[in-house]
Amino acid sequence: MLKQVAVFVENQPGSLRKVTTALHEHSVSIYAFNSYDTPEFCILRMVVDNPVKAKEELTKKGFVTRICDVIAIRLEDEMGVMDKILGSLMDSNVNINYIYSSFGYSNQMSAVILHTDDAAETEEALKKEGYDCINSLF
Repeated sequence: MLKQVAVFVENQPGSLRKVTTALHEHSVSIYAFNSYDTPEFCILRMVVDNPVKAKEELTKKGFVTRICDVIAIRLEDEMGVMDKILGSLMDSNVNINYIYSSFGYSNQMSAVILHTDDAAETEEALKKEGYDCINSLF
């Protein structure tokens, strides 16, 4: 299972940069991210190469952080692949809390990252349908 770091960040100019600077200073690489904002704060969700170190360093800087399980599915370059994935999840009665993507790095792989209420059950359902659930983006 892939680990994600969620960070609560004030919705102010430069706040996201404080997060990326802290990670850069401690040699933590970001491989995928998503930001959801409200008027006062945002939730920055990231897949990084060292989630424990990221959480530790961001907590030292005063950020509220959390690590949770997410599922990454390798995306094949074919028409309708997302529709097929979402159809499989619907047929398995899986509710998606949120979803975002990662587009190839050194391995030239694209993936969709999703969070559900039961990651293990969701991953099992996807694997039964033949999807490649991966535990690393790098």
